This record gives sequence, C-alpha cells and structure tokens, in this order.
Amino acid sequence: MPERERSRIAALHEYRLLDSPAGDELDAVVRVAAAVAGVPYATLNLIDDKRQCQLTSVGFEGGDSDRADSMCAVHFEAGRFTHVRDASVDPVYRDNPWVNGTRFSTRFYASAPLVTPEGHALGSLCVFDVVPRDLTGEQIARLEDLARIVLALFERRRQARVNTELATLAEERQRWTDTLLDTIDVAVVAVGPDGRLTLFNRAAREWHGVDADPDVEPAEVAHRYRLFETDGHTPLPEERVPLLRVLREGAVRNAEMIIKPDGADPVHVSVSGRALTGADGVALGAVVAMNDVTGARAQQRAIEEARRELAAANTELRRSNADLANFAGAVSHDLVAPLAAVGAYLELIGDEVEGRPRKWVEAATRAVNRMRELIRSLLDYAQAGSAPVRLGAADLADLFEQVRGDLAPAAEAAGAVVEAPGPLPVATGDPVLIRQLLQNLVGNSIKYRDPRRPCRVTVTAERAGHGWTVRVADNGLGIPPEQRERVFDMFTRLGNNTAGGHGIGLSTCWRIVERHGGVIRVDETPGGGTTVSFTLPGTPPDPSEQG
Repeated sequence: MPERERSRIAALHEYRLLDSPAGDELDAVVRVAAAVAGVPYATLNLIDDKRQCQLTSVGFEGGDSDRADSMCAVHFEAGRFTHVRDASVDPVYRDNPWVNGTRFSTRFYASAPLVTPEGHALGSLCVFDVVPRDLTGEQIARLEDLARIVLALFERRRQARVNTELATLAEERQRWTDTLLDTIDVAVVAVGPDGRLTLFNRAAREWHGVDADPDVEPAEVAHRYRLFETDGHTPLPEERVPLLRVLREGAVRNAEMIIKPDGADPVHVSVSGRALTGADGVALGAVVAMNDVTGARAQQRAIEEARRELAAANTELRRSNADLANFAGAVSHDLVAPLAAVGAYLELIGDEVEGRPRKWVEAATRAVNRMRELIRSLLDYAQAGSAPVRLGAADLADLFEQVRGDLAPAAEAAGAVVEAPGPLPVATGDPVLIRQLLQNLVGNSIKYRDPRRPCRVTVTAERAGHGWTVRVADNGLGIPPEQRERVFDMFTRLGNNTAGGHGIGLSTCWRIVERHGGVIRVDETPGGGTTVSFTLPGTPPDPSEQG
C-alpha cells in the first residue's frame, strides 16, 4: 500500500465513523443535500482500502459495497466536485453496477469530496437520480458547503471523543496520584501562588491533625498548624516556614521543624521542596515533601549525650590514671622503702636469735618478700596501663635475648630450656612494654613448670595479615579449659598450689596487648602445657618512603 494511501486510511480511522451510527445531525445534512439538488436520493459515503460504507442515506437503504463498485471511489481523491448529467452514456460510469442496473439504475450523479485540512480524502457527499439532470452553480456551491459542514461534524465528534478520553485519563491519573499520595509515609503539602494551602495528603493530615484550609492566611500558617523550631518550644516565624520560603526562594532542602498538633505526639520533620512554574514561566505555587525524622533525631541526641558522657568518662579516666601514677610513685617510695627497712631489721634479728624465735623471724621475712613481690606486680600493672605507649620498631629477637638473660638464673635453677627455634621479626610497638610482656609470659612458664618433666619454653612468631602472632609455649602444668577465660582477670589464681603468685601477671600482659590494639588468648600446648598467643602490628612504615 502506498504511503499516501496508508496515511489516508489512518486519518479515516482516526474519526472512528465506519460501522457507527451517523447521528441526527449527519442524517439532517444528507436530507438537506437531496433537497438542494432536487433529487430523491442522497448518501454519505466513506471509502477505506476495500469497501464503500454508506454511513447514512436518503431515498434508499444504504449499506456496504466493494470499493471497486463505488462510483465515488473513481474521482474522490482528486478533491474536486464531480457532476455527471447521465451516467449511462458516460464512458467512465456506464458499466458501473450502480448504473447498469446490477445494483441501481443511476443516471444523474454528483458528489462533493470530503477532504480534511491535511488533504486526506475520506469519501464524498453524494446525490443522484434515476433520470438525467443538471445542477446550477448555486446548487453546486451549497453542496460543497454541506460537505464542509459534514467534515466539521466529523471533527467535532472526534474532538468530543478525544476530550472524553483525556478527561477519563486525567481522572484515572488523579485517582492514581491521590492513591500514591495517600499511600506513602511522606507528608506532601502544596500551596498556590498566593501562599494559600491547596493540598494535604494523608500523612500531612495525620501529622497536623487537620486538613489543608485554603482560607488560612499565609501569615497564620505557622500558628494555625502549630509549627515550631527544632527546640520544640520556639514558634516558627512566618519567614522560616519552609513552604513559604519555597515561594520566595524557589527551593528549600532539608529544612527542619517540629509539628506539635493538639492531643498528639510532636513530629520532627525534614522538609524539601521547590516552586512550581508553567511552561510559560508563570508561577503556579509550590510543593514540599516532609520526612519524619523524630526517631533519627532522638537517636542522634542519644549519641551526642553518650559522646558527652564518654568525654566526661575519659576526663575522669585521665584524672584517675594521673592519680594511679601518683599512687604508683607513692607506693614505690612510701611502701617499698619501709619494707626494705623491715627486711633489714629482720635479717639482723635473725642473726641474734635461735630456736623458735628464729623460725618466727624467717616466717616474717618470707611475708615481707611476698609483700615486695605484690607491690612490684601492682606497680607493673599500673605502669602497663598508664604509661604512654611509644610505638616504634620492636625487634622481638633482641627483646627475647634480653628477657632470656634476665631470667637466666631462674631458668638455670629450674633446669629450664628457653629458646626461639626460628627467627623473630621486627614488629611495631613499645619495646619497653613488649619486653615486660615477654618477661611475664616466659617467667610464668618457668614458675608453673611440671615437676615431672624437664621444663621447656619456646617463643615463635608468624605473619598474621599486616601484623604478627607471637606464641609463648611451655610444657608445664597447663590451664584447665574452663579457667582459660578468666586467667586475665586481676587476682585470679588457679589454686593448684604448685607455685606462688598474686594473679596480676597475666592481667598486666592483657593490658599491654590491648594497648597495642592486639588480642591475647590461652590454649593448650600439644602434649600438655600452656601456649599464650598474642598479636602485634607489623613493621612501622619508613618515614622516608611516605609521600
């Protein structure tokens, strides 16, 4: 089908006239056409790609016929009025079924084409008779006028249908919009260009406790709908009402206020919106969306309060640490010095007495020594927690050798072997504290050895992510599984009565590791004994290599 014919057919179907009742107005036009021509027969023909549809007729029963049989289909696309006095002698029409008696015996025939403003021929307004006739110029002009009236009626009918469809679509869209606005948990409020309210959705009605009132003056909006500053007490001034700000400024983003309806809980909202303008730039009003942030702001206030409490706690902790440091100094001087004097006097007394008094002196001396050890352990614990951590390169191999040297007398007395079977790395940490850590762990392994077998203590390290895991393993008495979680608590003693101690050493180890950002744990050594594992950061970066 040629493109021109395809466009013509599309235009014809756009009017939706085929197979539809013509209506009183079109019936009247066809009757007037017959009267103007002074003939008994007239019809309104529409022609598609295959047939001729006689939409309405006068003087005979109209219907459909093949397009090939149509007299109007011969010249209607030319867009000119056709006038034949006697079709039976016209070479174009004489063999047509409407002329030769097959369908009718037409003699006089005239038709005014129905051509749209876009140039699409839809059909024709046709008048005819069974006897030859002529038309005057006036009659032809009036028939052409009637054809234009037919097209105007077609267009009016199409426009009415389009308007109905648009109205239905608009109504459906409005229902969809209303449903959407009433479904979401975001309050939507709109005003006209004069600042008067035009819309509250469901959430807005619930939060304000009332509906939008277009009679409320813009200056009264804050008072009427009980809008407050975020402190919940200060009434919101007119110039800070977000909806009115949008009208003045064009847009508002994340403005906050509190709605305090009578008889309901306040709602803390975050408001964003923009002004509305038409295609011609004319202001249409403004719309804002409000999100309920009541819970989020309450959580934020709780976090801020917790931060203030944490800051106060840190201040108190710093004060406490300072007091602890002062206490440690006092202990080292005010307790250790007198104990040293007591020990010296006991030693002198022991040289002068015999028998039971000497045993009493020896018992007292042992008590003094235990007190010294307890004070030393408390000082170590205090210093591990309060002394500043000076991070640097901590050579574990060198620190291990220093610890092994310090503990050599104890190891020799116990017959213990202390070794590092493999290389030890350079970690990141405070060398003084890490040395104290290693000394406590290796010393514990020697102290809590199993008397039934030679004591053996090994120190190893392996890469763990960006840091190191260090293990101090022994073949000593071991720690029962149910007690491994509490061995790092202060003053915890396992009660095996095999060695002395105050239950402070492992607590000190835990504090040192924790201050280095690591973790420490106790496991069983395969074959029996205890393995203490702790983590340390890796080698510190070279400042010269940092950009």
